[in-house]
Amino acid sequence: MSTLPPPTATALVHPLTPLTAAEISAAVELLKSSGQATDTTRFVVVTLHEPPKQLVLDWTPASPPVPRQAFCVLLEKTTGQTFEAIVSLDTPEVTHFENRPGVHPAITLDEFFECEEMLKQHPDFIAAVHKRGITDLDLLMIDPWSAGAYHNDIAEAEGRRLVRALTWVRSEPGDNGYARPLQGLMALVDLNTLELVQLEDVGMTPLPPEPGNYAPRFLPKLRPALHDLEINQPDGPGFTTDGNLIQWQGWSLRVGFTPREGLVIHQVSYDDDGTTRPIFYRASLVDMIVPYGDPDQAHARKNAFDCGEYGIGMLANSLALGCDCLGVIKYFDAHLVNSKGEPVTIKNAICLHEEDYGILWKHVDWRTNETELRRSRRLVVSFISTVGNYEYGFYWYFYLDGNIQYEVKLTGIINTGALPVGQKRKYGNIVAPGLYAPIHQHIFSVRMDMTLDGLGNTAHEVNTHAEPDGPDNPFGNAFYAQSTPLTTETARDLSLESARYWKVVNPNVKNAVGEPVAYKFMLNENAFPFVSKTSSVRKRAGYIDHHFWVTPFDEKEKYAVGDYPNQRHPDIEDGLPAFIQQGRSTDNTNIVCWLTLNAHHVVRPEDFPVMPCSYIGFLMKPTGFFNRNPAIHLPPSPSKHSIQVDAEEPPSCCCH
Repeated sequence: MSTLPPPTATALVHPLTPLTAAEISAAVELLKSSGQATDTTRFVVVTLHEPPKQLVLDWTPASPPVPRQAFCVLLEKTTGQTFEAIVSLDTPEVTHFENRPGVHPAITLDEFFECEEMLKQHPDFIAAVHKRGITDLDLLMIDPWSAGAYHNDIAEAEGRRLVRALTWVRSEPGDNGYARPLQGLMALVDLNTLELVQLEDVGMTPLPPEPGNYAPRFLPKLRPALHDLEINQPDGPGFTTDGNLIQWQGWSLRVGFTPREGLVIHQVSYDDDGTTRPIFYRASLVDMIVPYGDPDQAHARKNAFDCGEYGIGMLANSLALGCDCLGVIKYFDAHLVNSKGEPVTIKNAICLHEEDYGILWKHVDWRTNETELRRSRRLVVSFISTVGNYEYGFYWYFYLDGNIQYEVKLTGIINTGALPVGQKRKYGNIVAPGLYAPIHQHIFSVRMDMTLDGLGNTAHEVNTHAEPDGPDNPFGNAFYAQSTPLTTETARDLSLESARYWKVVNPNVKNAVGEPVAYKFMLNENAFPFVSKTSSVRKRAGYIDHHFWVTPFDEKEKYAVGDYPNQRHPDIEDGLPAFIQQGRSTDNTNIVCWLTLNAHHVVRPEDFPVMPCSYIGFLMKPTGFFNRNPAIHLPPSPSKHSIQVDAEEPPSCCCH
């Protein structure tokens, strides 16, 4: 087989440029022609095999070309075996092929559709549906939930590749089917053989009587339309792009995209008066788990690992101008693969734009009546995924003052069950007559591979203490913040009592006042997990036990729950709890920080039929990284777009 044609875009020069559709096709064809893939092989992952970190850090445009390689995960349906492969696209050849016994890769989108199609044709399932008065099978919505792993379960006894499918029914085409769950009907399906392993029919509950539609065509009345709010950038955006490189107001970063993580942010640095200062090397959402708190048989096994069991990148939306993003937009496509090995391009998967963000800084000298104000603006890099009923928007914000923010926006449709009208259940809330939603949590893990002014970094925990009353504190007002280095890999928790936060320090670089440079992590709204420590989900998702983890960099430690969480036995420890047992040093070295974000959701009627966005995330704030306010040299904000209503004074730019 011949090599790929030489790249025609500058994007292909950099080692972290994602694979193109042509490169994905070439990798698949190499695996097929070498005999490692057959007609019964599912392609679960074909993505860039990222080069070694030091090679990337040393790379310059004058460096020799870095080998282009694809990392592939394959599932052989006939045997249930999983294989990992590395394919050299330059040579071309398969350089690594390994069997990974006893693991199940992520569920593919094709398997979703195959599962639904099979059940709609299975006589036992059809009979159970007919028993509930449903005759039009085209109105059924079947969601294949990951089966998890439980002691003495069929999944372990027979070693099958399983999903537990739940069913809803539309009242008409286009209707919101999640308003009408078929309570008590669960189908355990083997995805390799497309066999109905077990049909659980634990009783019938009447369908909720009211629709849950939200599209305008279903609504009897809409409120008056909002007046147009336009974002006008006549001079174009303030950012520039070159392939997957983005530069804006001193910031430099690269974007990537993987099937499991979705958006990946690479090599973030800041130009500080002509000096390029790295902050982190790689950051992404690596795992998430959504445990539900109702012990009823229909809800107890709902604990999906959306990244590791499905792939948050595989479920990304194609974004639309004027809806998901506003302003002058730059989009990036994502090139993935379906289970047949065919390239799949998600158009406009990543959105890049600028947003006004109100006041950045202001001061009024009341003696001279002189006012200085600067408006804040932020660079936004985002993508959105639809995981069954839920939507998740993932946003990275870069600010003019050196702040970096990560935010998850949770919206979509809550997961529902049915109860007889008039009944309640303490494990959740009624959101409509006969429609029930259990309490649950969305628990995310974000991995931050730090390179703060170099590879010599140490994480610190900062706690604030009140000075005891006494001679050193005669008025009882004294308190102070104490920073303690975390020199060995560990896990820590938030504490409101001590206003606890964590920071990454480079002890080798000092600022103008002689202190080591640092960035701190400020976690916003958060919670602890409530599932029992003995539960299967808690054992399999050990990262949820703590809010902050720090480990030394290891290229093999990529995910908070390990490489293959799908159906992994709860007694097999993997991921962060296993990583930190090694007791490695995290002092003045290349460290990785893992942040746990726990969105605690006690469901409300206002969350139905579509949930308004709920937010969770963290802020990275420079803490002595700069010698003074890095936004002090911004020019004054113009007032030409400001309009005052019913005022005699001229327009002002001093809006807050």
